[in-house]
Amino acid sequence: MFDSGFGGLTVARALIDLLPAEHLVYVGDTGRYPYGPRPLDEVREFARQITAYLVDEQHVKMVVVACNTAAAAALSDLQREFAVPVVGVIDPGVRALVSATRNGHVGVIGTVGTIGSGAYQQAVAEADPGVKLTCAACPGFVEFVERGETNSDQVHVLAERLLAPLQDAGVDTLLLGCTHYPYLARTIADVMGRDVVLVSSAEETAFSMATELESSDLARHRSGEPADAAMHTFLSSGDVDWFRQLGRQLLGPELEHAGAIEWS
Repeated sequence: MFDSGFGGLTVARALIDLLPAEHLVYVGDTGRYPYGPRPLDEVREFARQITAYLVDEQHVKMVVVACNTAAAAALSDLQREFAVPVVGVIDPGVRALVSATRNGHVGVIGTVGTIGSGAYQQAVAEADPGVKLTCAACPGFVEFVERGETNSDQVHVLAERLLAPLQDAGVDTLLLGCTHYPYLARTIADVMGRDVVLVSSAEETAFSMATELESSDLARHRSGEPADAAMHTFLSSGDVDWFRQLGRQLLGPELEHAGAIEWS
């Protein structure tokens, strides 16, 4: 599993809770975050490089692109290029979004790269052509999460400004189209109001992983402790101490240690 930084830990948390027997290797590419403002071609190369590392060096049986920007830029290419199943976060989130709406008007927020790619617009149109969609890019949200500022006055003021078009549009369901954004859910909910349902793709992605693993006969069924306990490996391309410290706060006790990874 990989993300530009800490956001994918929301998916990792859902995976660990739903599939406790599965080993996990998580790469947080904090040395090159944020992905959102970068050209999609550059993000695509990052995604290909990390996926190749996970497949060739870590010998994983499945790759989860736990980053909406990377999924928008590279998912279909990765699925063609690599022999293992590659799962993204966009389609699972969209399925939950269109099933939750009451008035048929939904919203998606994401990074500049994700929204600009058109991936969510296409996915919503394919899932339910009758649903009206309003999208908004939210530059700055990822950086607040990466600094550990999830409840500050500054992020609240930024949220009020960035979410205003969605409020004006009257959406009743809002998809957090970046895996970092669930860490800002309280602030986003305060701004949007109690009548707006917030949808995170993390849990839906974990369910998709479980289905794929079972259908492919790849699921690992734990038979005993401690020999068969799942192993969790966390790697960062940036400041490892900071990754471990903030990551542990965001994920939980499973992130006890973190290692370094360098790209050539």
